[in-house]
Amino acid sequence: MPTFDHFICEVTGATAVLTINRPEVRNALNQACWKEILEFVTWVDQEASVKTVIITGAGEKAFVAGADLKSVSELNSVSAVNSNSMSALKAITNSSKVFIAAVNGYAFGGGCELSLACDLRLASENARFGLPETGLGLIPGAGGTQRLPRIVGIGVANEMILGGRILTGEQAVNYGLAMKCVPLGQLLKEANELADTINKKAPLAISYAKKCVRQALSIDENSGLALENQSFAILMSSEDKKEGIAAFFEKRQADFKNK
Repeated sequence: MPTFDHFICEVTGATAVLTINRPEVRNALNQACWKEILEFVTWVDQEASVKTVIITGAGEKAFVAGADLKSVSELNSVSAVNSNSMSALKAITNSSKVFIAAVNGYAFGGGCELSLACDLRLASENARFGLPETGLGLIPGAGGTQRLPRIVGIGVANEMILGGRILTGEQAVNYGLAMKCVPLGQLLKEANELADTINKKAPLAISYAKKCVRQALSIDENSGLALENQSFAILMSSEDKKEGIAAFFEKRQADFKNK
């Protein structure tokens, strides 16, 4: 496992928990942080024992309060195009592993975009989701304008991006941005229980399913159906499919090998 200056990484069983550990700046992310996230995702993709990842923030007030504005002020037009943030978030969405955002407190700007790149989101009761960049003379620059409307719809996305609306944890659930809103003290327990449920499923099937669902947002229906059919056919010949069906009939827990 790589070492990090800005994060704490703990692996228990098949789940890695990445805690953003910059509470002095409410876990705001600079370019060095985004680079470390990319390094982490690269490592996790190669680590066969890890099936799920939980991302959360240190402390009780913030998941990620946004981008470190000092870091943003140092960017220019050229460096912004090649920023580490976009590369890191693309790596999360393209990963074969399942990423769960456990949003504890403020998820503003880049923090909201980090949660959007994850496959699943859980919110604490004090969670707040927002994209305030237009008030700084900018727009969301790490996928917010594209991922948010695909999840909550254009109307709510415009309220948040153009009007600066901030969603509570409960509102995030109502709009489909989060699966569940729970008391802060229960958030990581809920996230780990969700990860445990996913960990029991066939990792090869999870990987293909994640790819098919992701592609549904960017390709036409016929192309998506062709991708689904192709993926289904590949899995029909997998060892995991044979093990899953055998375990079902034998009334036991399947022992999947990702093959």
